[in-house]
Amino acid sequence: MFLEQVACDKSSLAYLFGCVGKGLAMAVDVHAGDEARFAAMAHARSVRIQYVVDTHIHADHVSGGRRLAALTGAKYALHESDHSLPFEFLPLADGQTLSLGNVSVKVLHTPGHTDDHICLLVTDHTRGDEPWFVLTGHSLFVGSIGRPDLHGRTHEMADRLYDSLVTRLLPLPDYLEILPGAQAGSACGGGISGKPCSTIGFEKRHNPTLSKSREQFIEEVSVTVLPPIDEIQSIIKINTSL
Repeated sequence: MFLEQVACDKSSLAYLFGCVGKGLAMAVDVHAGDEARFAAMAHARSVRIQYVVDTHIHADHVSGGRRLAALTGAKYALHESDHSLPFEFLPLADGQTLSLGNVSVKVLHTPGHTDDHICLLVTDHTRGDEPWFVLTGHSLFVGSIGRPDLHGRTHEMADRLYDSLVTRLLPLPDYLEILPGAQAGSACGGGISGKPCSTIGFEKRHNPTLSKSREQFIEEVSVTVLPPIDEIQSIIKINTSL
């Protein structure tokens, strides 16, 4: 398999990965303006982008997902809870698996940063049948976690984020690589490391928020003051409109 981690504006991270042998790829969390870049990256690898996925409806940047899908003939995908949006997309369900030749991608619904947030658990079956890495979007960062206050309901969303982290992500194998959707400087989390990858085991040992009880977690996360995302409502409106 191949994997490209792409540094984007606003300290975000996007991804292109897949199976060279079968010529199939997936693009994840692509920014508006980067569509031609991803199409060129796929062409250079001699692969076809089969799926374009947003891990959630973004509030910090305009998505290029739908445009890239239209440009390449790929399927644009979001979690199924976004069913009320006024455009067509491939609805993804928790536990669903997408195939990219010798690479498989399992969908994990991990609400908390947003209601629709998903992570993507990736396995390269030419190496083994155990997952190799997980794309954690804006749920789990290196050294930090995603903010739960973007849409109000902060305590409720912090509680859901705790469950997503503790019951969905942390039980994954310690060796599993974490590839997040942002790095240091992002407004979607505080105290994020500048190192753009980690492992489940390292974060369990050294990510300070993950050692808290549910009550401590909710209290600490809810009162953390993070910078406002400029024009957040206008960005969400663009990402949810035709």
